[in-house]
Amino acid sequence: MPPNPMPHIIARLVEIGLTESNGMGSSPLSWQEINAWCDRTLIDLCPWEARLIRALSVAYVAEKAKSESETHPAPWHSAVTQREIDADEAELDTVLG
Repeated sequence: MPPNPMPHIIARLVEIGLTESNGMGSSPLSWQEINAWCDRTLIDLCPWEARLIRALSVAYVAEKAKSESETHPAPWHSAVTQREIDADEAELDTVLG
């Protein structure tokens, strides 16, 4: 995982909840949910922090939906290069050869 320069943002996101239920599954945190957390905890998020938490929730829900596909790579992996494909094929040829 890459370094996290703002661990407090992730801690707040996890405390609020990464997602909220919409009755049919998960959906990103609503502004109402974020505001309710702020009201209840008496933590006044800066506007950029609230927007970032919302954006992270949106990204989490999108990645979760993509991950339903067996061929979707993990988000911390880079795209597979042709060199890696060639190396895997060569290794497979050696094993099956």
